[in-house]
Amino acid sequence: MNGESHPGSPVFLRWCKFNLVGGIGIGVQFGALFALKSVLGLNYMLATAIAVEAAVIHNFAWHEKFTWADRVQSSRQRSVLRFVRFNLTCGAVSIVGNLALMKVMVAEGHMNYLLANGVAIALCSMANFLVSDGWVFPE
Repeated sequence: MNGESHPGSPVFLRWCKFNLVGGIGIGVQFGALFALKSVLGLNYMLATAIAVEAAVIHNFAWHEKFTWADRVQSSRQRSVLRFVRFNLTCGAVSIVGNLALMKVMVAEGHMNYLLANGVAIALCSMANFLVSDGWVFPE
């Protein structure tokens, strides 16, 4: 993270915005995961991958318009490129991290799939902020 990280600093405020968006994204991911697994009966691993991508798409839209709005130059072409970078980095971290952690916690540890998903999200969050701040939405 660039700059200071004390309350009131630009990095701290951006981190707070990132977590607000991420918190809403968790709702999107949990809702999708529950619907896909418990309602539609998909395997928890497939349901997790689809739910994570739904949250990635949601989070990108809000990060571009809210979290890093001061760094975004409005252009459809640039938005598409940022979206590709976001998916290749944060999306990959989230999907690979969530699937690996879910496999360990659910299949091996017999943890509830929703609880395991919450743990996986928390563990992937910091990496996603650092990648987003430094590469997806650079200064």
